[in-house]
Amino acid sequence: MNGIIIERKERIPVSDACEVLVAGGGIAGIAAAAAAARNGKDVLLVEREYALGGMATLGLVTIYLPLCDGEGRQLSYGISEELLRLSVKHGAEANEPRAWTENGSQDDRVKNRYMTQFNPHLFALEAEALLVSLGVRILYGTLIAAVEKSGNRIEYVVIENKSGRGAVRAESVIDCTGDADVCVRAGAETALRKGGNGLAGWYYFFDGETVRLKMFGLADVPPENDEISEDGGVEAAQTESLDPSIRFSGVDGSELSAAVLSVHEKMAADILSYREKNAAFVPVTMSSIPLVRMSRRLVGAYALDESECRVPMKDSIGMTGDWRKRGPAFEIPFGCLYGADVPNLLTAGRCISVTDAMWDVTRVIPPCAVTGEAAGTAVSIASDFTKTDIERLQAKLIAQNQKIHLTDLP
Repeated sequence: MNGIIIERKERIPVSDACEVLVAGGGIAGIAAAAAAARNGKDVLLVEREYALGGMATLGLVTIYLPLCDGEGRQLSYGISEELLRLSVKHGAEANEPRAWTENGSQDDRVKNRYMTQFNPHLFALEAEALLVSLGVRILYGTLIAAVEKSGNRIEYVVIENKSGRGAVRAESVIDCTGDADVCVRAGAETALRKGGNGLAGWYYFFDGETVRLKMFGLADVPPENDEISEDGGVEAAQTESLDPSIRFSGVDGSELSAAVLSVHEKMAADILSYREKNAAFVPVTMSSIPLVRMSRRLVGAYALDESECRVPMKDSIGMTGDWRKRGPAFEIPFGCLYGADVPNLLTAGRCISVTDAMWDVTRVIPPCAVTGEAAGTAVSIASDFTKTDIERLQAKLIAQNQKIHLTDLP
């Protein structure tokens, strides 16, 4: 159906104010909110669901991918490592990273990458408790509807929830939505992922003896890490889409609904096929959000590329490896987190400014936490991120136990 309507002019009440508004409560949002709060900022975190963690918890993608380069050297530190340890505070579901947490040998660390499998529910609850303890205000069930700007700066973020619409005055905004939703609404330049996303929907099941994870569809597990399936009981991890003929952008409401409906249909068939063989087989929980890997990202001051492996970056804010293979290491420039269009807006997580080739590297948990911490720390320095004092930012990150350059590694 075509056509338009003219919405009546609304008088939107100013419902709140904060120094830092973090949009999205996934891993990047958790890290950003924690870092900003620890640096003395009044932080409001806005999350559309009713739990933290995003894909890692609500999506049941419960593999905390490597903090290391696969050759025995840790790359990601700070909040990225803190959250890994928090995720297995009550025990790992599989792949306990003892080689790293219990001072294993170099040979052990080469053989066993610094990664783990965690329980999504415990992780979500622990992350929430962490942010609450830091004084972060969390507003669940809330969407980012629009922004109001003064000049080129965001002055208000318009939110919508059960209370209706309200405007939040914010000095700085960090877009951790994963889909660059704030960037689009603020008029920042963005890019859409070419090729879209494939179908996946993970779920947990009880087989009469134990509760296990079924990676139903695209599985973010490094090929060499067979120990995850052998020791952790992961059932039939797949690396292909559930239906190669279906691709969706991740930023279209109708597409997302159709994708989820297709996943649910296939999941129901998969569950029933197991029940025919084992009457004790029952699903325990399933991913409650679409498993969107890459959708829309900022076109920022700098776009990191996969070819820049081990290239020094003067404005680096931390490092990441490549979860898919051993050896690569990347310094992440601060220029990936901001653009020229909206000076008080930062991004973190899977919508930072990178090339399509690099996107699959930076969308996962460790770099999401690294960029989240950098963004949350940067807001404590200034609110015009085009003029950030990089040396001061790096000094703060180092004081927070982050490693900035490859030359800083032990």
